[in-house]
Amino acid sequence: MVSKTYNPKDIEEKWYQYWLDNQFFKSTPDEREPYTIVIPPPNVTGVLHMGHMLNNTIQDVLIRKARMEGKNACWVPGTDHASIATEAKVVAMLKEQGINKHDLTREKFLEHAWEWTHKYGGIILKQLRKLGASCDWDRTRFTMEPALYDSVIDVFVDLYEKGRIYRGVRMVNWDPQGLTAVSDEEVIMKEVQQKLSYIRYAIEGSEGEFITIATVRPETIMADAAICVNPNDERYKHLHGKKALIPLINRAIPIITDEYVTMDFGTGCLKVTPAHDQNDYELGVKHKLPVIDILNDNGTLNEKAQIFVGMDRFAARKAILKELEEKGDLVKTEEYKSNVGFSERTNAVIEPKLSLQWFLKMKDISKPAFDNVMNDTIQLVPPKFKNMYRAWMENPHDWCISRQLWWGQQIPAFYMQDGTIIVAKNKREALRKAQRELQLFALTEADLTQDEDVLDTWFSSWLWPMSVFDGLKDPDNADIKYYYPTNTLVTGFDIIFFWVARMIIAGYEYKGQKPFSSVYFTGMVRDKLGRKMSKQLGNSPDPLVLIEQYGADGVRTGMLFSSAAGNDLLFDEKLCEQGRNFNNKLWNAFRLVKGWSVIDGDANGLAVQWFSSKLSQTLVEVNDHFEKFRISDALQSIYKLIWDDFCSQYLEMIKPGFEQPIDRATYEATIHFFEQLICLAHPFMPFITEEIWQEIRERQPGETICLAPFPQAGGVEEALLAGFDLLFDVVTNIRNIRNSKQISPKTPLPLAIKTGTPDRFKPFESLIAKMAMVSGVSYVSDKASGTSFVIKGDEFFVDIAGEIDAGQEAANLEKELTYSIGFRDSVLKKLSNERFVANAKPDVVEKERQKLADAEAKIKALQESLATLK
Repeated sequence: MVSKTYNPKDIEEKWYQYWLDNQFFKSTPDEREPYTIVIPPPNVTGVLHMGHMLNNTIQDVLIRKARMEGKNACWVPGTDHASIATEAKVVAMLKEQGINKHDLTREKFLEHAWEWTHKYGGIILKQLRKLGASCDWDRTRFTMEPALYDSVIDVFVDLYEKGRIYRGVRMVNWDPQGLTAVSDEEVIMKEVQQKLSYIRYAIEGSEGEFITIATVRPETIMADAAICVNPNDERYKHLHGKKALIPLINRAIPIITDEYVTMDFGTGCLKVTPAHDQNDYELGVKHKLPVIDILNDNGTLNEKAQIFVGMDRFAARKAILKELEEKGDLVKTEEYKSNVGFSERTNAVIEPKLSLQWFLKMKDISKPAFDNVMNDTIQLVPPKFKNMYRAWMENPHDWCISRQLWWGQQIPAFYMQDGTIIVAKNKREALRKAQRELQLFALTEADLTQDEDVLDTWFSSWLWPMSVFDGLKDPDNADIKYYYPTNTLVTGFDIIFFWVARMIIAGYEYKGQKPFSSVYFTGMVRDKLGRKMSKQLGNSPDPLVLIEQYGADGVRTGMLFSSAAGNDLLFDEKLCEQGRNFNNKLWNAFRLVKGWSVIDGDANGLAVQWFSSKLSQTLVEVNDHFEKFRISDALQSIYKLIWDDFCSQYLEMIKPGFEQPIDRATYEATIHFFEQLICLAHPFMPFITEEIWQEIRERQPGETICLAPFPQAGGVEEALLAGFDLLFDVVTNIRNIRNSKQISPKTPLPLAIKTGTPDRFKPFESLIAKMAMVSGVSYVSDKASGTSFVIKGDEFFVDIAGEIDAGQEAANLEKELTYSIGFRDSVLKKLSNERFVANAKPDVVEKERQKLADAEAKIKALQESLATLK
């Protein structure tokens, strides 16, 4: 007996454990075609959020479909060690215990970090199971596990020996709170209300002459190296080659010219501070200006600032403005909005800073990755992202790969006491290298000091498609040879440069081939007002709460109803409600079918033939959507097939009368259709489809829908489909007449059809009678009595005379006729206005003419209907 209501919670827990117990998600190399996805490794600090939900649902849809197609589906899970985020979590935990990180040795701190990781690090992967993610959990990897750690170190050594890695002073994003360089991806730009301060600089050797600059960063004036003006700016031509004095410290700086300066912004004068602005730095290099760094790593002013030494940069900003005002050098301030970079991890304002870091040269190593995306060897979905990819890859900046942290892969660079650098896998190898190459046989390990920094987290995750299969450690192992290159990467477009491009670079550098065939870019999940979801706004629902409320299948389908590749998803909880309703619709249809008793016979051949054709037509459509990665469109096609075509039309056509049996041929065909439908829907809604699949027929222990064949399209009878479309139009029109006249759906009504081709309606007479409660169908050569409607030139007459109050109906028709005549006259008036016809757009005039034609046709029909009542 099928239960009356569908309870997702009990069913989801039951079947997920069943899948795990039977190892349906496990993959090992064999003779089948592999289909491989590697998960974008979430931060080990993370918990499931809406972006993860969307991303992992799409991956699960793709992997489940491939598994049903007979491919060896392998979805590799894992987590990223997330240097900055994890270290911040551990530092905060230690602080709560009264422990300062800097009071610990590196080894002791790493013990705490590993303890934290083992305790909290697997949360998000466990949460993905609630979603139904069919990962091969035995293959779970972690970017800091020994094998992956060693691969990262080996790659660093290899690239250094190839001359691709170097150490130097460059401008980086500096986090003064985290005390580390961060990548562009870890900088969040926010619009901030600031003060634009106009500050005057005295012209050296003049009497009372000044030049005024506008800046939002007055605390950096002590680091100025020049004032730059546009050479074409007439206001300042007399100052070319002269010098100005920095207020408060009176240091002289040159006035230089460069067309880089915009004449109409601020005063048209730019203070050039090479140490504290990327663009200024490049301008400084061009004009050979000195670089004066006045900030300590923690954002306080150092001795080079000369004034306010030791004061925080923002406190110094206020103090400097106050002193400038007192000395008469602050001309004015204005409110000014501009974008400011904040550290994603600490929320500190990022400081552009010249810093000694390790860098990877990107120009040559990135060329194969550029070429093979441009020529579609690797397909980006949607393809609009090729332009974004091109913009970055045509002239990539060298990659800052070092971070001033302890949690991560420690840079394998060892320093001798004289500063000589030896890069090797470990200290023992470094010593051997020094003895062998530098002939320093008296050197010991105690004479070598390892670099304190760790590698950027992306420097481990760029190897992910190879390292998860140990393809760098053991290049010829069975897994890497079988599963690589992988098939599809599903990720957000915001990391197209920081991760996607770099994985492609690494793939060609170390395997000589692409790491994946296609990249499906998801959009950002936003709230229904279009705002980015965040804890601060309180607009981001807890995915686990949604699953508890709507079921995993409801949430999965809800999210995918409107998530076209690359486009943002405007999330509304009503989407999950729609997903739950879809599940309930499927469950209720299953209950209906399983509740029928069966007798021998074959009474619904035409309906069965139609749905078979409709199913095949939809399968062709769905497969086309999948091939083009239109996952949302594929779901919409399945949704329409199940809800409209199967539940609303097919079951209505074949449903036996109350407590009546159904014929065996129809029943068996319907069970077959149901199996096909749930197999078609399984990748999207795995739990309810498994439950129905197990119940719809008797199954052997260890069987699962996960491994059932994905449906294949058969023949499509276009003429039959067109005939049924006509049938459904007729039924809909008759039902609309009933509703408008408030006639019971149980009351039989006669139908007459005026048509030149009665043969095309005769096969459907019994279905029209059943679905529209028609007492009989006749064919006429002229008009018949009753309310009429027209479909593609054929006119249909529904005789309702005996079911309505003729007087009341005539009054209703008179009222509608009066309104229609008034409407027609208003349109006529507008069209008789020559000015309107002459000046309005042609399409507007055409619409009014169409309105007139429709109104006249309606008036004629109303007059004819009235005539039949009189």
